[in-house]
Amino acid sequence: MNAHLMPPMLPKRIDPEVKSGRPGASVQAGDDDRRLGGPDRRQLGAAGIRSVRIAAVGDIHCGVEDAGSYRDVFAHVNPDADVLVLTGDLTRHGLAAEMRVVVGELQDVKVPVVAVLGNHDYEAGEQEVLAEILRARGVHVLQGDTFVLNEHVGFAGVKGFMGGFGRGTLTAFGEPATKAFVASALDEVRKLETALRELATPVRVVVLHYAPIAGTVIGEPEVIFPFLGTDRLAEPLDRFQASVVFHGHAHSGSFRGETPGGVPVFNVALPILRRENADRSYYLHDITLEPASLSAR
Repeated sequence: MNAHLMPPMLPKRIDPEVKSGRPGASVQAGDDDRRLGGPDRRQLGAAGIRSVRIAAVGDIHCGVEDAGSYRDVFAHVNPDADVLVLTGDLTRHGLAAEMRVVVGELQDVKVPVVAVLGNHDYEAGEQEVLAEILRARGVHVLQGDTFVLNEHVGFAGVKGFMGGFGRGTLTAFGEPATKAFVASALDEVRKLETALRELATPVRVVVLHYAPIAGTVIGEPEVIFPFLGTDRLAEPLDRFQASVVFHGHAHSGSFRGETPGGVPVFNVALPILRRENADRSYYLHDITLEPASLSAR
């Protein structure tokens, strides 16, 4: 996805009502009075049930000339959310200079930041340098790793890979190049499995770049579906009972879908958010913790 994105406008939240039956959490839209100056978003109702609000966006494709374009937008995350999730393609050509611009745009963000890299971030072969630039700023870069926000909510993330969906999934048969391609996808699946297995929190949030289901790439030309993700990634999401998944990459796909096991999946690529509303620069997602999630305290 090479289209240059216009500098963002100030954020207007996306928070469609969503209900999730995933263990440990119910997921729902937040009320406007919890955005700025309202009641503490982590204290809901007389029972004092807490929530975590996630701001999520990907595919901002920063170039060196974009310094200053996103700083005000990201600063608004502080009152809006408890954590910022970046779903990859943070740079345009995968250059260290571009990632340093991204870090500058995050300068005023005070909440924890969780990120995965995307295919654009690999373009120049400097992906490890880019990851270190982010880590030096304090960003939790997930490459098969986990980040525990608190005792109730944790994050697992990988870039993911291509390969297709359903009966159209590419199999490891034939030429060595084909087998190597499939092996790359399976390696990402294994890294995701390992991260989810290690994550002991009752609420498990998954961050990807590539799509784990076909539902959130619908809207793209069908001929390129295999290059937008693979549902090999969906099986561990269901097996380890993920609570919610965020990804990007499919700029013309669909905003929301779910895995066969009912895990909600959101495509938060910036062009998708802008298509829903031109003012939108990140999606706000509430995870309301059920009493069972709090009983371990």
